[in-house]
Amino acid sequence: MELRTLGKGGPPVSVLGVGAMSFAGIYGHATVEESHAILDAALDAGVTHVDTANVYGMGRSEEIIGSYLARRKGETPFVLATKAGISRDPETGRNFDNSPAHVEGELDKSLARLGVERIELFYLHRLDPDVPVEEVVGTYARLVEAGKIGRIGLSEVAPTTLARASEIHPVAAVQSEYSLQTRSPELGLVQACERLGISLVAFSPVGRGLLTDAPPTPEGIEASAFMKSNPRFSGGNLERNLAASQPLRDLAGEAGCSTAALAIAWVLAQSPSTLVIPGTRNCDHFAELVEGANLDLGADLKAEIERRLPIGWCHGDRYSTRQWIGPQKYC
Repeated sequence: MELRTLGKGGPPVSVLGVGAMSFAGIYGHATVEESHAILDAALDAGVTHVDTANVYGMGRSEEIIGSYLARRKGETPFVLATKAGISRDPETGRNFDNSPAHVEGELDKSLARLGVERIELFYLHRLDPDVPVEEVVGTYARLVEAGKIGRIGLSEVAPTTLARASEIHPVAAVQSEYSLQTRSPELGLVQACERLGISLVAFSPVGRGLLTDAPPTPEGIEASAFMKSNPRFSGGNLERNLAASQPLRDLAGEAGCSTAALAIAWVLAQSPSTLVIPGTRNCDHFAELVEGANLDLGADLKAEIERRLPIGWCHGDRYSTRQWIGPQKYC
């Protein structure tokens, strides 16, 4: 599998990583055994990057990864990434805590759950709008100096915020939703990453399952609190988007590959700075993701994908009003 550098001067990582939010049951129940099977399949496929967060299942995702690493008796075969910065206070209604005490305290809990002494990549999950990014990056820089983390990442921030942060300390990666159905990163974020030498780590590269051969069903949507409140999968938009995305499934059949493979390969072909971290609970689906990471589209197939799914085809906003609390809008 192709390797790309994680930020300027960073370690090489596989272009495909494991997005471990699915381990926490966000998109449906996931067992420890299923999650461990995905990690086994990842190693077999040459996948070296695993991404999680403290709030995925309130620590469950990290605990599952930690139990997998414990089975390997101290060996850590993955470049691990986790996050902090989201903290919902029921009394004040605040959704973020970027304070040094909270960030380091959550990091220590994450390290304990993962069973490691150091995390390679530590993201600020959400930037508190009342805290300058320079101040938070300073907090993270001190964690680098202390040897607790290797590199700094940011999540769901604007290109201008990324540039400001980079003036304080090198930033290795920025996470953003990026897929054939979510192309806003092309309006500044992709370009900023290329200019600054930062990895763009694309989550939901198969559109939360829509860009696959087994897209979400109404029953599956109803079982997920996140999905059933998401505009792209509710209010009639699920049916509209299933119809609108069918040409990609047809093209995959013509090309002799899975739809997920086309979606993954398309994202990776957009920029040499891009990595993808799709999540899944199913090893067969994971094999399709690996297929995409190893697929060379070619100019003609890439152009045909974009002809069938032209920019702006997807019905509905990518987040609901509540889900939009935190991510920065920049276009």
